[in-house]
Amino acid sequence: MSEELLINITPQETRIAFLENGMLQEVHIERSRRRGLVGNIYRGKVVRVLPGMQAAFVEVGLERTAFLHASDIDHDLEGENSEQISLLLREGQDVVVQVAKDPLGTKGARLTTHISIPARYLVYMPNNGHIGVSQRIEDEAERERLKSTVRDLAAEHSPGGYIVRTAAESAPQDALEKDICFLGKLWAEIQDRIKSGSDVALIHEDMPLVMRTMRDLADADIEKIRIDSRETYLKVYKFASKFIPGLSNRIEHYAGERPIFDLYGVEDEIQRALGRKVQLKSGGYLIIDQTEAMTTVDVNTGGFVGHRNLEETIFKTNLEAAQAIARQLRLRNLGGIIIIDFIDMEDPEHRRLVLRALEKSLERDHAKANISEVSALGLVQMTRKRNRESLEHVLCETCPTCSGRGTLKTPETVCYEIFREIMRAVRQFDAQQLLVLASQEVVDLLVDEESTSVAELEEFIERPINFQVESLYTQEQFDVVLM
Repeated sequence: MSEELLINITPQETRIAFLENGMLQEVHIERSRRRGLVGNIYRGKVVRVLPGMQAAFVEVGLERTAFLHASDIDHDLEGENSEQISLLLREGQDVVVQVAKDPLGTKGARLTTHISIPARYLVYMPNNGHIGVSQRIEDEAERERLKSTVRDLAAEHSPGGYIVRTAAESAPQDALEKDICFLGKLWAEIQDRIKSGSDVALIHEDMPLVMRTMRDLADADIEKIRIDSRETYLKVYKFASKFIPGLSNRIEHYAGERPIFDLYGVEDEIQRALGRKVQLKSGGYLIIDQTEAMTTVDVNTGGFVGHRNLEETIFKTNLEAAQAIARQLRLRNLGGIIIIDFIDMEDPEHRRLVLRALEKSLERDHAKANISEVSALGLVQMTRKRNRESLEHVLCETCPTCSGRGTLKTPETVCYEIFREIMRAVRQFDAQQLLVLASQEVVDLLVDEESTSVAELEEFIERPINFQVESLYTQEQFDVVLM
């Protein structure tokens, strides 16, 4: 299977597309004004203990207080073996915590005191003595080799717990030793920062998205990594040459005139991933509804009538739907509880084959998923690990017009679409100046918070950009007029 990474860099955001056989499977987006927090380590202060919930709220300097559950507290670290939160924490207490989950919707960040620091091949757990190996490494001899090697190296360099990552399969001993030495030095620096102050503060910040992707996603199966920013390309190439030398010759700088996401059809796929309806090749379709509590997926035959009988039509539609659903879960990054309503099948063997097709399609998913059997109501219940916000939550906001029944793109998202449209326009046509027609909210953002970006863009394209409010335009509507 051919795998590629496309990396699109602008001053405002970084977007990474993961393709398999030319088809978009995952999108990762990080905006400079709103970076992800997972992996960050803070010196926090307990502001409220809730014995009824066995949890506490911790102030770490974010917009909302973060949430720490008793199950996420290292009891040995706190000097207590009790499961009672009131015996583990008290109000006003200082505590070193790490973000396990980003804030989602109205919820604050989820914290843990089980500190873990990832590198290319290993995850270091300084307060734990356990040595574990990724379940994706299946060869028993290789698992034992890795565990034994890491145990010996840890005893020599940096004692503590380690998890051997999937990327470590077949990795030589010297590569594992470099990781352990790097992690030991990093942990020593973090400890110094912890001891050097007493106020709420950020102690350690995880890498930016591009470097995290190289560390976590880039492996031997990746054929090409294309980056449309020369500056970022040089940084990534230097990083790969040092930590992933086998991958450095696959990194390319894309210098084409056409935007890299347009060239591979990624922009269109992202737009389709924001819609409820997913068309299947057979004529059937999916309806995907994301709610606060869960995500539901409804499978319909649509215009597909088959060639023999109704049962065959239903079976073939469900088989195709199973593969499409697995892809949509990854592409939209849907997590938590997911309920799938396949079309009812009479034949038990058909139900088994459809469930197996879903399981097989999810095997390549980087997020862990658990699938139940078909319920008495004919529903498939599953969970998928929620490690970051969904694509819809990143790009859209609740629509004020429909009181939360749907979503629309944020003014920020529309601004960046306008910037990309301007770049397309000036590359294709000759114009003395440009006029952007947009809604009041979008124009306000362009002339205020994004004014620096507009000025930089004007300097780059060497043409003035003017703005005009169109009161009848919705927040998502805009036009770029060449003058």
